[in-house]
Amino acid sequence: MRLEAKQLSFRYAKGEPPILEDVDLRVGAGERVALVGPSGCGKSTLARILSGYLEPSAGKVLWNGNILPKKGFCPVQLIGQHPELSVNPRHRMSKILCEAYTPDADMIAAMGIESAWLSRRPGELSGGELQRFCIARALAPQTKFLVCDEISTMLDVITQAQIWELLLRATERRGLGLLVITHNRALAGRVCERVVSLPEINCAL
Repeated sequence: MRLEAKQLSFRYAKGEPPILEDVDLRVGAGERVALVGPSGCGKSTLARILSGYLEPSAGKVLWNGNILPKKGFCPVQLIGQHPELSVNPRHRMSKILCEAYTPDADMIAAMGIESAWLSRRPGELSGGELQRFCIARALAPQTKFLVCDEISTMLDVITQAQIWELLLRATERRGLGLLVITHNRALAGRVCERVVSLPEINCAL
C-alpha cells in the first residue's frame, strides 16, 4: 500500500500565487516519513489535501494507484495541531470517541485514556488528554495511513514524549504508514525513518 501526491498544486483563488506547486511525494505502508519546513509554506494545506479535506487545484492524490476515495471512510486520517477544533465542544468524550467506530477497552487503555474522562466534555480535558482521544478516534479499523500535522507542538515536553510513544507503538503494531508534518527537525529525526523538506518536493515558498 502507498500514498502518493502527483504534481499537486494549490491556490485559494484564481490569479493568486500558488501555496503549493508541482508537489510529488510518496510514502509506503509501514513507513514513517517526516515533512519539514518553516511556518506558512503550505504544510497544513498539503496535510488537508492528502487526507481528502481539500481538493488540489492541479494534480492528484493516489491510494494504491487509485484516486483517493471521496465518499465513505477515507483510509487516510488526519490528526491536527489543535484537537479542540476537531471535536464538538457540546458532546461528551464517549460520544466523540465513537463517531467513526467503537474502540475496544484495549485500544482505550493503549492510548492512556482514563475511564473518568469519557463522561467529560472537551473543555474539561487538557490538550494532551484531548489529543489522545483524537488519535484513538483516527485509528479506526479501516485506517491505513495517518497524517500528523504538528500534533505535539502545543504540548509540554513530557506529554509530547508520551503522545509519540503511544502513536508510534500503535502504528507499528498495525503496519500503518505515517506522515509527520513538522517544523521541528530534531523531532523528525527521532520519530521518522526519512525526512523530506518542502523545497525537495518542489513546494512553492
